[in-house]
Amino acid sequence: MRRNFTGACRARQTHPGSWRVDCGAPHEAHIIIRGADSHAAATAFGAPLNDFGIEWQTRRVLLTMLSGGQVATVEASEVIVHEPLPKLYESLPLADFDIRAQRFWRRVFILVRIPGGRSLLGMLARGRRKPS
Repeated sequence: MRRNFTGACRARQTHPGSWRVDCGAPHEAHIIIRGADSHAAATAFGAPLNDFGIEWQTRRVLLTMLSGGQVATVEASEVIVHEPLPKLYESLPLADFDIRAQRFWRRVFILVRIPGGRSLLGMLARGRRKPS
């Protein structure tokens, strides 16, 4: 499996052997790299990255990057890619709460927090139900 990112990327070391690469437009992504060879990664990530490629293999991950006109390859044990989707929730049929519903749920959560509030809510709920 292979994934390529074009555009400007910034890399910074978070822990020894662990790096974080942030890529901007046009492919915004946050990449976490673990188990990278420290010396090779420090050399490769020293300059701003123009292109960044990830190839997941059976036991390792190969990172290929173009930095300062030179191509560098670094081997890592684990790579996680997070690509934010800004309009993800717009397409979901989420419930909208009007002012009365918001006030109701705010009161419920306030009651639950006070000592004995859960018992009080239970009694109020049982009192409102009609026997069948």
